[in-house]
Amino acid sequence: MTSTKAGAAWLSVVSNCVLILLKVVAGVLTGSIAILTEAVHSGIDLIASLIALVSVRKADEPADEDHPYGHEKAENVAAGAEAMLILLGAAIIVVEAIRRLINGSEVESVGIGIAIIALSIVANLVVSAYLYRRARALESPALEGDAAHLRADALTSVAVLVGLILVEVTGEASFDSIAALLVAGAIVATGIRLAMRSGRVLMDEVLPEEEMDRIELVIADSRPPQMAGYHKLRGRRAGSHRHIDLHVQFRSGTSLEEAHQEAHKLRDAIEGEFSNADVLIHVEPEESYRPPDEAGGPFRRG
Repeated sequence: MTSTKAGAAWLSVVSNCVLILLKVVAGVLTGSIAILTEAVHSGIDLIASLIALVSVRKADEPADEDHPYGHEKAENVAAGAEAMLILLGAAIIVVEAIRRLINGSEVESVGIGIAIIALSIVANLVVSAYLYRRARALESPALEGDAAHLRADALTSVAVLVGLILVEVTGEASFDSIAALLVAGAIVATGIRLAMRSGRVLMDEVLPEEEMDRIELVIADSRPPQMAGYHKLRGRRAGSHRHIDLHVQFRSGTSLEEAHQEAHKLRDAIEGEFSNADVLIHVEPEESYRPPDEAGGPFRRG
């Protein structure tokens, strides 16, 4: 079940529910703002997991009359929403931690908190590692964002764990609030990074340079002798799907049937290079090509 996008998202939902319950209990018993911060962090992760679960199901829906290009960008919208939730949670944590630093606070039964936070670190590292593997295999931005949340949760839990140990050793409760502020800083960094990544896709940013280079290598290796050149090579991403289009010129004397057949072969070669790609090729006569002044020849992007 967890081999699918939805199955992996469900695993994250279940693990977050368990960890939230444990952290809330530990936070109430100890009075630790750092542990309650971790509960808030896990709560944000839970909401993010639910968003990821809904978005991957939506993204997997086939194209329809109203969405002829499919629904893949639902994953990127979800990742942006998750980023906003992360930043909101961080703001709440900062306000409460500063209030406690100013007014003072007490932390009790620290041993219980240390045990639960240590358990949550191990659980989050295991689940996030699995989600990262599935995200790469399925090329899912939503699962990748979910895994990033859990990894950040595990890393920030280390700061909370250190803070609780210092409270236990020194008896100084301010270390608890300091740990909470460190957690908030890490959460902000994660939220900003995730927001920027989802924003780039929603704005149809070009595919990474290495992927565009791979496309050009395929064209160079697969081009038929009738092909005079190409231009207007473009690529963008939506969820785990890539949309690639280009204009291809064919030499004088090439029949429309030949050009159509060779364009299909080239399309199949490019789509074979990526697991999820939709390639559109516009066929043109050689005379339509106007080489640029700069070096690069007829085989170029633009």
